[in-house]
Amino acid sequence: MNDTITGVSGILVGHHTDLEAATGCTVVLCEEGAVAGVDVRGSAPGTRETDLMRPIRLVEKVHAVVLTGGSAFGLDAACGVMRYLEDRRIGFDVGVARVPIVAAAVLFDLTIGSPTVRPDADAGYAACQAATSDPVPEGTVGAGTGATVGKALGPFQATKSGIGSAAVLFPGGLAVGALVAVNAFGEVTDPRTGEIIAGVRNPNGNGFLPTLQIFREGAGSTPAFPTNTTIGVVATNAVLTKEAANKIAQMAHDGLARVIHPVHTMWDGDTVFALATGTLGREVDTSLLGTFVAEVMARAVVRAVQKATSLAGIPAPCDLAED
Repeated sequence: MNDTITGVSGILVGHHTDLEAATGCTVVLCEEGAVAGVDVRGSAPGTRETDLMRPIRLVEKVHAVVLTGGSAFGLDAACGVMRYLEDRRIGFDVGVARVPIVAAAVLFDLTIGSPTVRPDADAGYAACQAATSDPVPEGTVGAGTGATVGKALGPFQATKSGIGSAAVLFPGGLAVGALVAVNAFGEVTDPRTGEIIAGVRNPNGNGFLPTLQIFREGAGSTPAFPTNTTIGVVATNAVLTKEAANKIAQMAHDGLARVIHPVHTMWDGDTVFALATGTLGREVDTSLLGTFVAEVMARAVVRAVQKATSLAGIPAPCDLAED
């Protein structure tokens, strides 16, 4: 089984990665269109085309979602995705042209690598060219290239993170998947044990310091780092209305809350998109879908840190475990 979001039929994923600049972007393509929803819980988001996903808006489907580094500069990557789709005559038919509907969300990765090199239109186009239905490469790639977690003591005590994905396939063909780039202010914990697996590295020795402990002791640099965000996409092959798509995007945040502590802060821009390709050909109970969306989102977050590799002087959990 393809245990990533591309296990959902109709979904393609491609990365563009710049290891030297420690940034990149990831494109989720749904070339036949997918009913979309979105839920923004963080208070420092950078997004594009989120308003049209509301139930009262005209457009029903989107053709791509871009997850990208580069802070607000990285929204330029969506222009390259539009160009790629226009070249293939994919988009919302307005009579005189087809307008690709491309949503996007950004994370802040300017504190590692190069702050002057950000994903642009060419990077977005390249990510589209790399898009396939194969299992999604995870870790320090695409939008996860410059991602870090655990920044209550600043970026240099953080731990390297990345991008992760997970999926579940049900008897009868229903599929649910998640893809997430984890650049959280807080730490990531094992949902089974509560143990911190990536977070604020202890400057006095091995292991991690809980963010809440740092806050209690008054050592946190909370005003200085409004520079985080966990951004992701959940997808299903079920038939959904826009209302239901928005609901499962909302429920997907429960998966973030299970493994990221703290989450949805004033210093995060946490945003989750939901896509329904409809290839299953039938509707599925929204509560059932939302429950499993939260599960696969939590697993994807854990995989994002487990699959990460060290970059730009920021060690990944796999390297810390070896020390």
